[in-house]
Amino acid sequence: MITLNINTSARCQLADITRDVENRLAAHGLSDGIVVVYTPHTTSAITINENADPDVQTDMNAFLSKLIPVSRDFRHSEGNSDSHIKASLVGASETVIVEKGRLILGTWQGIYFCEFDGPRNRKVYLKFIGS
Repeated sequence: MITLNINTSARCQLADITRDVENRLAAHGLSDGIVVVYTPHTTSAITINENADPDVQTDMNAFLSKLIPVSRDFRHSEGNSDSHIKASLVGASETVIVEKGRLILGTWQGIYFCEFDGPRNRKVYLKFIGS
C-alpha cells in the first residue's frame, strides 16, 4: 500500500491527484490490474470527474454546499455534519483499471480528492492489484 499526503487549503475543495497516482503507478511497476484510491477520513471523499475545465470542480462544490449547507440544526456537536453527509454521498474510494502500465481514464477524466472539512492534512491510500 502506498500513502499520498494531501494538504488542503480550504474548507471545501477538489484537488486533482491524477498525476500523483500516475507517478506512484510508474514507480510501482504494475502493468495490468487495478488501483484502488481510498481516503480513510469521514469528511473527505474520492471521485473521478472532468479535469479540463476547473469550473466543473467549482460547480460541484457550490452545488453540494447548496444541497447540504452548514447548519446549526444538525445534532453532531463538531459543526461538520454537512461534511460527513457530502463525504458519504461522494464516496471514500474509486477503482481504476490499469492496462500496460497506464490508468484507463477517459480523455477528460481526472481523479480528485474531495475535501469537505478543511483545511487539513489528509492521507490517500493506493492499493495496486495485479501483475
